[in-house]
Amino acid sequence: MKKVFSILAVAGLLILGTSNAFAQEEEATVDPTNVAATEEIVAEKESTEASAPVEAPKEEATFHQVLKQRFIEGGAGFMGIVLVALILGLAIAIERIIYLNLATTNTKKLVGKVDEALASGGVEAAKDVCRNTKGPVASIFYQGLDRSSEGIDAAEKAVVGYGGVQMGLLEKNISWLSLFIALAPMLGFMGTVIGMIDAFDAIQVAGDINPAVVAGGIKVALLTTVFGLVVAIILQIFYNIIIAKVDSIVNKMEDASISLIDLLVKYKK
Repeated sequence: MKKVFSILAVAGLLILGTSNAFAQEEEATVDPTNVAATEEIVAEKESTEASAPVEAPKEEATFHQVLKQRFIEGGAGFMGIVLVALILGLAIAIERIIYLNLATTNTKKLVGKVDEALASGGVEAAKDVCRNTKGPVASIFYQGLDRSSEGIDAAEKAVVGYGGVQMGLLEKNISWLSLFIALAPMLGFMGTVIGMIDAFDAIQVAGDINPAVVAGGIKVALLTTVFGLVVAIILQIFYNIIIAKVDSIVNKMEDASISLIDLLVKYKK
């Protein structure tokens, strides 16, 4: 009887060990359908990432592009007039600067040459020196020397009179430049008023004060004002440069004219 119980115990232990081994094998084995489904999901994700377009980094707009965009948004009507004022003003300013640079003369050097010519060859030699020298100062000297035979007073009147003529040539077209300086911001303010009128018209039509309704008109108003002020500032800088240049040349003309009269008095004696 004891042998039977021992045999049964050993058989039970073998059955339990076999069942545990089968359970561990089932746990270690992965379902092939789950593996295939996982692989399909990963493959679809990779293909989606590969096929998705790569967004290029947005390039920042250049100053020229921004300026062009703002000019178009401001409206071609008043912005075009402001642009014409800028172009004409710059043309006048550049022409005046070139003319004034050519009119600039070394007055001390010219007075020294005239002094030497009067001492060596007289009035005619001094007039030849003035003919061969460019600039308003040389022209004034020539007129004074040409009238020197009539006396010192006549020569002085000729210098003063022709000096006024040369001053007028130096200041030629500067009044037009000042007109464009005043006109540009006025056009900008006019665009501002018109933009505000458009904004209030939009409010009246919509029957509601909505920022989206009035934004367009206010934007146009502000852009025209900004461009008008910028044009006026640019032209004002050129205007001040030209005025300073004219004042410098006029001061040299007056100083040289006094020196010429002194030379005439010296050699007349």
